[in-house]
Amino acid sequence: MMKGFVLLLVCVLMAVSAHSQTKSRNGRGPIGMGRVGEGPVSTKMAVVSDLNDRLAKYKPVRMPCNSAKLTARERQMIGKLVEASQYMEQAFWRQSDPEALTLYNQLGQSRFPRDQALRRFIFINGSRFDQLAENEPFVGTQKMSPGRGFYPEGLTREQIEAYVKAHPEQKDEIYGGYTVVRRRGDDLVAIPYHIAYREFVAPAAKLLREAAALSNDKAFAEFLRLRADALLNDDYYKSDLAWVDLKDPKFDVVFGPYETYMDGLLGVKTSYSAAVLIRNEEESKKLAVFQKYVPEIQESLPLAPEDKPSKVGKATPMEVMDAPFRTADFLHGYQAVATNLPNDPRIHELKGTKKIFFKNFMDARVNYVILPLAKRLMLPQQAALASGEGYLAHTMMHEVAHGIGPAYARKDGKQVDLREAFGSIYSPLEEAKADVVGMYGLIWLMEKGALPKTQAPEFYSSFLAGNFRSMRFGVAEAHGRAEMMEFNYLSEQGAIVRDAQGRYSIVYEKVPAAINSLMKELLDIEATGDRERAEKWFEKYDKMPPELKKALDAMTDIPVDIAPVFNWPVKVK
Repeated sequence: MMKGFVLLLVCVLMAVSAHSQTKSRNGRGPIGMGRVGEGPVSTKMAVVSDLNDRLAKYKPVRMPCNSAKLTARERQMIGKLVEASQYMEQAFWRQSDPEALTLYNQLGQSRFPRDQALRRFIFINGSRFDQLAENEPFVGTQKMSPGRGFYPEGLTREQIEAYVKAHPEQKDEIYGGYTVVRRRGDDLVAIPYHIAYREFVAPAAKLLREAAALSNDKAFAEFLRLRADALLNDDYYKSDLAWVDLKDPKFDVVFGPYETYMDGLLGVKTSYSAAVLIRNEEESKKLAVFQKYVPEIQESLPLAPEDKPSKVGKATPMEVMDAPFRTADFLHGYQAVATNLPNDPRIHELKGTKKIFFKNFMDARVNYVILPLAKRLMLPQQAALASGEGYLAHTMMHEVAHGIGPAYARKDGKQVDLREAFGSIYSPLEEAKADVVGMYGLIWLMEKGALPKTQAPEFYSSFLAGNFRSMRFGVAEAHGRAEMMEFNYLSEQGAIVRDAQGRYSIVYEKVPAAINSLMKELLDIEATGDRERAEKWFEKYDKMPPELKKALDAMTDIPVDIAPVFNWPVKVK
């Protein structure tokens, strides 16, 4: 009993230490050293000279909440969910870049345009590192730690593996998706999220319960209460089951720690995110054809039976929603237009996953980024075929594809979690697999007559147009690295070509064979858990061709992504 008490006390003390790093991480003081009123705080720091040009790559787009058709009670419930989401924002900054939080708040006291521009760019990236420039620092000279705020500065994957080998009893804690790792002398200590971030998850849980009390949907209210419990004990299994089981909810949320994109060390630590969702009924009705054939598409994959668990009888819930408010991992950097969750393989085997499509974000991406790029980079006749409907169809199948294929990797005769097997290469590998299997799924549906074969040119042209958009994020971002690899492989196979005028086109008749061969490679890599093979594959194919880089660099008048603006301010503190 005494041993357990001591361990809890250590965890609490370490959590306090982890929070104090917001002000001074690993012994370093705040970045900004000037006093407000003396002049721009940013003049005391090394700031990139082209900051305004970088800001111009993000187009502010309003994401209003149309509350006219909502009852007063529903509006009150949404207000509670928005308030709870603000706490996920606070936890996220401690995970992403604690020093950036200190600087962001310091710059908030200044009204100098230079300081406000820097503060805005820190907010867009959720850190001091430019996602579009391979995560190089845009303020200061400190390189981004691959472990972000999840691990001690300077700790390497090799050191962790050696430590775990010497202390196998700590492996599950250190590799856990809901712990932060800290040093205690020569030892490593894993602190559960619900302790490390208690000052944020406790009030968020309270607000979720208050929102549940306002909901007329009993199943949604029960999910909110279960999710509140999970925030306080890091056991998300029961609430994830309840979330997947929701039947066509009018309101929904994505809430809690899910994705592992930010963990560049082990690829296992989850980052907090939140999205408040209102159902788009008209668009949701279009999902039936994709839901119907998931088990058959899974069965058709070129994998051994043990590597493609049956999806027969498994739920494949899909929702097209508008997101009037998002925070944390959903808000900073890459603006997701869809998600496939939960990531727990136990849920995949028992229930499947839920696919959510953020319609208002997808419309903004297509209208402001994808279609303008297509008109400038593709042959006119193919650019004219790229469409929002074609892009939506592939996005839907992309999210379906996240939930099919291997649930685990096979290594030494054992089942191994895919994230643990692949580490930091997992995110681009899985994004590429979903892209390619998603396109395979569209081809399969056309061959089976579930979708008209006449739509193939629209699907293929929209796929290439979407590739151009993602590749602008560079290989430091998982989606950008995935689609850069896909572009180079399909070009090698003759499925993508460039003419003498520099216009790109996709060779329709070569797409199916090229997609099939790439899909087989990626699925086999995942099934075997071969990290070295994955790393070599991406090293071979993830370099941007000079002529493509030149063409993309010339698109300065087309935003790289949107910067959403909500009815509610996002609180960072």
